[in-house]
Amino acid sequence: MKTRMGLAGVGVLLGLWGVWKLATTVDLHGLVRLPLWLGGAVLADDFFLVPLTVTAGWLVTRWASRPDGHRTVGAIRTTLLYVGITSLIAVPLMLRQGKGVNPTILPRDYLRDWLLLEATIIAAGIVGYLIASRSAGNALRPATSAVVARAWRGLRRVRRAPRYE
Repeated sequence: MKTRMGLAGVGVLLGLWGVWKLATTVDLHGLVRLPLWLGGAVLADDFFLVPLTVTAGWLVTRWASRPDGHRTVGAIRTTLLYVGITSLIAVPLMLRQGKGVNPTILPRDYLRDWLLLEATIIAAGIVGYLIASRSAGNALRPATSAVVARAWRGLRRVRRAPRYE
């Protein structure tokens, strides 16, 4: 209980320090724009990200009801995790206020490169899923496994055969 109270106190102090830094470093115009930006973030979350997440979860759940659906769920979760992480890092850099591409530092198109990165991650996720599903599909076929097992036993018998000299 003491640890919890100590952590709560540290959290309150950090919050108060953040409010003090906000009030002393941001001008009045910025303080007026801040609630608008936060409101826009809430609207974007509620009307774009939440329906997108719910739809993706519904589709993944439908696919997961198939016999090998857990592989689909794993591949989609991993791919979406990497897409989300790279987007979380890249999108704020692309949306800097009023600043475009800086050709002296990085002479590239940030949006194009980010889209190529996301396409590469999605392609890697699809390839990983296909490899996992194909290898698992071969391992689960009893006829193929039985044939391989019989052939392996036959090879072991051949190796154990006595040598005649």
